Amino acid sequence: MRLRRLILTLATASMSFMPAVCCTSLVATGKATASGRPMLWKHRDTGAPSNFLARVEARAAGEFGYVGLFNAGDSLLAEAWTGMNDAGFAIMNTASYNLAPDTTAYKDREALVMSAALRRCRSVDDFATLLDTLPRPLGVQANFGVIDGMGQAAYFETYDHGYRRYDADESTGGCLIRTNFSISGKQNGTGRGYIRYESAHALLDSTIASGGLTPELLTDTVSRSFYHSGIGRDLLKDGDRIVEDKDFIPRKISTASIVIEGVLADESPAEGMRMRAALGYPPLAKPATVSLGDIPPRLGADLPGHDSSASREANALRDQVFIKKKGGGRADRIDLDKLRELMKQ
Repeated sequence: MRLRRLILTLATASMSFMPAVCCTSLVATGKATASGRPMLWKHRDTGAPSNFLARVEARAAGEFGYVGLFNAGDSLLAEAWTGMNDAGFAIMNTASYNLAPDTTAYKDREALVMSAALRRCRSVDDFATLLDTLPRPLGVQANFGVIDGMGQAAYFETYDHGYRRYDADESTGGCLIRTNFSISGKQNGTGRGYIRYESAHALLDSTIASGGLTPELLTDTVSRSFYHSGIGRDLLKDGDRIVEDKDFIPRKISTASIVIEGVLADESPAEGMRMRAALGYPPLAKPATVSLGDIPPRLGADLPGHDSSASREANALRDQVFIKKKGGGRADRIDLDKLRELMKQ
């Protein structure tokens, strides 16, 4: 409780700050989910405006094939930003801004670490081993969220020369939430996403306590919610019309909401593992179900630009909602009336 009070204080102090790159996420054991499956969720915020899903086959003996989320233009499928593999392992990340600072220009390697993990890891423990054996410095400052086929779920708060592991089964309710700060990092306001962290807890804590988490709740409700913990209300529900794009879970730079469900004890990953994917601006994206062997065509890459039609369609609707800046210093503004109209459609 002391830590939550400190986080709330930092959130209030940082209400005027809008981070450039963000994400909101969770990992959960079956205790917290309606299906009894482990689950991870990533609401992705990034400067890369569009993304797609693709299947990557195993490259060598002992490696696994996987389905990953890639930035538009990544025709080589080099950098997966979340994904699930044929062994029942899944991974995603959020950037962290209060871990030990980079000690070298060798950085921004989070997607390369996740791609390696999807190829090599069967379990949460395997991921710990991978982090232990990768060359230092790692070139990352991130909260990596992982689940596996044995029902484990954990975060690894990772920096250039080490990490701190947090297992979800040791938490109240079997679920952990992360935005853009690390619990093991400096608690002095240098992190980001404190308001989104508190908003996610406000929206999800009662459901987590009752063991009722579902993929639909995350993609269709939380990723579309304009609840703001700093003021204690949902501006989309309360009838506000024009608001600044600041501190909500969905943001102009939100490009996907992805939920991955792991397997039950008697299932193989091929038959049981699945992903609910909403590509493009999440409040206006159309979610679809993905398995290890089937990616709906609208979520996969096409030409031109090696992009997905799902991302393009949702982002085109997003552009109708945001009011263009006037002058140099004004934040992006959202026309919530227009957003309500489009969401009804």
